[in-house]
Amino acid sequence: MSIRFKRDIFTVSELAALLGTKNDSRVGIGSVTTDSRETESGALFIALKGERFDGHDYIPQAIARGAAAVIAERIPDALSEEEASKVIVVKSSLDALGRVAKAYKSRIRPRTIAVTGSVGKTTTKEFVYAVASARYLAHKTEGNFNNEIGMPLSVLSMPETAQVCVLEMGMSQAGEISRMTRIANPDIAIITNIGNSHIENLGSRENICKAKLEITEGMNPDGYVILNADEPMLFAQKEKLAQNLIFVSLQNPLADYRALNIREYEDSTEFDLVAGKRVVTNVRIPTIGRHNVYDATYAFAVGVLLGMSDDEIKRGLMSFRNTGMRQNIYEYGGVTLIEDCYNAGPESMKAAVEVLAKLASKNHCDSIAVLGDMRELGEYSKQLHMEIGTLVASRHISYLVTFGREAENIALGAINHAFKADNISINTNIENPAAAAKVIFDLTKRGDAILFKASRAVRLERVIDELKKLLDGRIQA
Repeated sequence: MSIRFKRDIFTVSELAALLGTKNDSRVGIGSVTTDSRETESGALFIALKGERFDGHDYIPQAIARGAAAVIAERIPDALSEEEASKVIVVKSSLDALGRVAKAYKSRIRPRTIAVTGSVGKTTTKEFVYAVASARYLAHKTEGNFNNEIGMPLSVLSMPETAQVCVLEMGMSQAGEISRMTRIANPDIAIITNIGNSHIENLGSRENICKAKLEITEGMNPDGYVILNADEPMLFAQKEKLAQNLIFVSLQNPLADYRALNIREYEDSTEFDLVAGKRVVTNVRIPTIGRHNVYDATYAFAVGVLLGMSDDEIKRGLMSFRNTGMRQNIYEYGGVTLIEDCYNAGPESMKAAVEVLAKLASKNHCDSIAVLGDMRELGEYSKQLHMEIGTLVASRHISYLVTFGREAENIALGAINHAFKADNISINTNIENPAAAAKVIFDLTKRGDAILFKASRAVRLERVIDELKKLLDGRIQA
């Protein structure tokens, strides 16, 4: 990724001082990149180590392209003395990236909202951004830039005019959110829920909860933490956390913000909101599903903390747009497709099945659940996949198509709860999306609703692409 600034943000000497070393160069830094191929004159190249590459191997190319400075953990032997003088040697290039991002953010001083959680953090981030944008110049994490490399780069890509910065923080191991929050120094932190994602690495939901709560470690002392009151592990923090706490709920009467009277329509959801001692009626969002009501309510609470009026917040919520392949509902070839292929954990998979069931019930049509593997569940994988199958059976889904070896257990769970085996197709070879698409096509008739949901590694969108080809043929015929 390469980030270009409107003006130089540091001189090389200022950068060196920031990182605890010395360099006398007064050359300005006009861009930052972690990709030597995108290096330009006046750029700062940060040499990072990855699983499949080592940025240190590309330092000579970056300097040849005009890098004003390089942050690295060592100086390559191939460099001349003049070239080596451009290298600022640090103990950790990743840590240095975070320090540079933190220094840049401290100049802009936006109100900062950090979002994490096992499920819904990206949708919540988008709702918060939509709300904040109704009054302020807002900036947000783009795409999947929510890890220890992506989040600092998201900060550096923020324009100097930004008034609000909304950052998403993902993690797979303990300690990652702690390091990110110390860079971001959020004024408001949101933890959407505690699920089973990454349980393979962390061992238990209790450990997942601890890892998510790391977000409080770098917070502004006067900041606010917004938590899900319907998650017992989070509601239990009521007497434990030192920060100002705000609880959001669809069920718990003790919550500060409670959504009720939820009404779902074809392409939107409306609800009323108990906010402290007042009631806000007819809050509408342009998407469906009770899980999205949680995300919108977090954003409403943020809007209040930002000093916004109810009308501004409502307008912001209606400007929400989902990103990427997350619950994108649209009609194609006479059928309704629910494209939700960006990622999947047990909680988000269950929410997606509920959306399919409600959509099919409203439209009085058949429903087809195309469900793929959920990854990083470790020893819990079989049990958690089978639980999805149980839900599929209980929601009277018409047909189940599984995609991947672990997803086979979804079929097993469905069969164990009286789902007809004749209405199930098991596809274990994820390298043959065309075969799965043909199965779905043969099951599909005009008016049906089809859900596609799986972990990112499965690339379930390939099945959608193949299905569209078959639907195109049907249309032309």
